[in-house]
Amino acid sequence: MSRLPEPGNPRPAGDKVTSTGLKTRKLTGEKITALTAFDCLGASILDEAGVDLILIGDSLANTSLGYETTLPVSMEEMLSAVRAVKRGASRAMLVADMPFGSYQVCIEDSLANAIEFLKAGAEAVKLEGGASRSRLVSELSGNGIPVMGHIGLTPQSVHAMGGYKVQGKIREDALRLLDDALALEAAGAFCLVLEGIPAPLAAQITGALEIPTIGIGAGAGCDGQILVFSDLLGLSAGQKPKFVRQYAELRSLAIRAIESYCQDVREGDFPSASETYGKNPEKHTEKPA
Repeated sequence: MSRLPEPGNPRPAGDKVTSTGLKTRKLTGEKITALTAFDCLGASILDEAGVDLILIGDSLANTSLGYETTLPVSMEEMLSAVRAVKRGASRAMLVADMPFGSYQVCIEDSLANAIEFLKAGAEAVKLEGGASRSRLVSELSGNGIPVMGHIGLTPQSVHAMGGYKVQGKIREDALRLLDDALALEAAGAFCLVLEGIPAPLAAQITGALEIPTIGIGAGAGCDGQILVFSDLLGLSAGQKPKFVRQYAELRSLAIRAIESYCQDVREGDFPSASETYGKNPEKHTEKPA
């Protein structure tokens, strides 16, 4: 578990983070911080902590809604999460994942769905796939919708990939990913997520692009990093991915706190007199002398 910063460390300036501002970060070398959030409370915590980019990810499916993969999550569930996150954040840029099925059918439906996300409060959308998504990225960005690409390990293609496996380990696949990144940039993407690829390849792709890259399991050579909120805070159950650095162990703390609450209730120690409203009825009805 990583050491927490000392109390009182200055937060980043309160200027609103935008897609053009993130591109400037690449030129200055200032790293981009990104995390997922799915509700108002989580978003407010991230915003207060100074996170630059909040992704309302389709990982909502398996981190919060109990699905086994990201595939079942619906537009309605994602839109509800976007609206909630919007209520909790003001500084961070909000990017919404387009869920599986919302952009694979046709350009017209994809555009309509992306518009719904912006109306709900998102400031950009993210979609998975490489050069094959170039036309869609061009259409969306041409209609004023900022697009974040996502290549490498793409969870919506888990069945096609045969599981959650590192991508780009052989030369042919590495060259394809580089071509994918360049194609998405040319189509108008403002940023790329690089997931589950070897660090040297991620650094090479980052150096070849003018737009910033956000890594997850892709090494330190990217322009920024993203993790899942519950993984970083130690709220998730089960084995965590190799690339996750856990900064707290809130799951065990929460369990102990709730166990203490249950014990106090069962033993009659909660609520106490100081935690109870109202006065003794007899004293309350006494008339003044």
